[in-house]
Amino acid sequence: MERRTFLTSMLGAPLLAKTAFAGVPAQGGDAAPEIYLWRQYALRTGTQPRRVADFLQNAAIPALNRLGHRPIGVFEGVSGVTTPTVFTLTPFAAFDELASLEARLDADKEFATAGAAYLDAPATDVPFVRQEISLLVAFPKFPKIVVPAATAAKGPRLFELRTYESPTERAHRAKVKMFSDMGEIEIFRRVGLTPVFFSRTLAGPKMPSLTYMLVHENMAAHDKSWSAFGSDPEWRKLAATPGFTDPEIVSNITVAFLRPSAYSQI
Repeated sequence: MERRTFLTSMLGAPLLAKTAFAGVPAQGGDAAPEIYLWRQYALRTGTQPRRVADFLQNAAIPALNRLGHRPIGVFEGVSGVTTPTVFTLTPFAAFDELASLEARLDADKEFATAGAAYLDAPATDVPFVRQEISLLVAFPKFPKIVVPAATAAKGPRLFELRTYESPTERAHRAKVKMFSDMGEIEIFRRVGLTPVFFSRTLAGPKMPSLTYMLVHENMAAHDKSWSAFGSDPEWRKLAATPGFTDPEIVSNITVAFLRPSAYSQI
C-alpha cells in the first residue's frame, strides 16, 4: 500500500460543503464547531490488529499531535459491531485543516519513518481488510470533544456510540433541534449520561443522521443512567411533543459499545 493512498483517503469527503456551516453560531459565541474524521478499520484476526495498533500508536497519533490535532480517540469494538474492528476519532478546527492534511503529513519525515511498515505494505500483505470513513460536524452548542475525567488516570471507560437516522432532511433537523435547542443534552447531564461529542453526519453512510458518544464507567452505570433518563418527566414530555416523536423523525437507531485502546487520548 503506497503512502499517498493512505494520505488521500484521510480526506474521504466533499470539502465543498464548507460553506454549508458558515456563520453557524457556536456555544458561548467563541468556539467554532469542530469537524471530526471518524474512521473504521475492518480487520482479520491474526497480525492485522497489532499492525494497525503499532501504526496508530507510533506513527499516526504522534504525527497528528505534532500538527495540532488532539485528542485522538482510538476504540475497539465490544458489541454492536463486527470484531475485530478499530475506530479512530480525529478532530479538526476547520475544513482547511482537513484539506491540507495530506500535504502536512506527507512532509512529516518522522511519520514516514515510523509508519513505513504500514504505509508501504505490499498489496499481498495489507494490514487491514478495508476502511470506512465518515465526516462529522459538531453541534454548535457542543462544539468540542469533552475528554472523560477517567482518561487521565486510564480509569474504566465504556463508550456508547449512537447513530440516529431520520427519514428526511427535515426530520433530521428536528432531531438535532431536540438535542441542541429543546433541552435533551441538559437532561442527559442531569440524569448521569455523560457526553463525549455530538455531531451531524456530513458525509458517510446512513444519511441523514446524527451521531453522538457517551461514556460510562461500566454497563451497570449505563443501565442506571438510561433508566433515569427514560423515566425523567422532562424527557417524557419532550419525547411526546408533536412533530418530535420518534415515529415522526427517527427511522433507525444503531448502538455500539466500544472500549478505548491503551494509547487512546479519549
